Amino acid sequence: MRAPYANATMMMRAAFLTIALSALPVLPAAAADQRGERMELMEQTRQGKLIPVREIERRIVPGVPGAQYLGFDFDSASGIYTLKFLRNGNVIWVEVDGHSGQVIGRSGN
Repeated sequence: MRAPYANATMMMRAAFLTIALSALPVLPAAAADQRGERMELMEQTRQGKLIPVREIERRIVPGVPGAQYLGFDFDSASGIYTLKFLRNGNVIWVEVDGHSGQVIGRSGN
């Protein structure tokens, strides 16, 4: 004989599994987009069309004193790196042309 809570537990597991599986079609698409962006970045860097992100970071990070560097995003369509910093609770975004290495925009303090 099953314990009275066994059916409830099985129903909760089934509900959880249904919810978890319903998210799967979204996750691979997002991961594929990110993977595609990374592959494009690597290919353009390999071909010498873009400055490597480590070189961009070497140039830009020291220019934002007192800020914690959080990482970057890359837009393959425009070739723009967006570096993200945090200083005194404020987010700072620095946009850098990946072809020239020039800062083309900055927001935040």
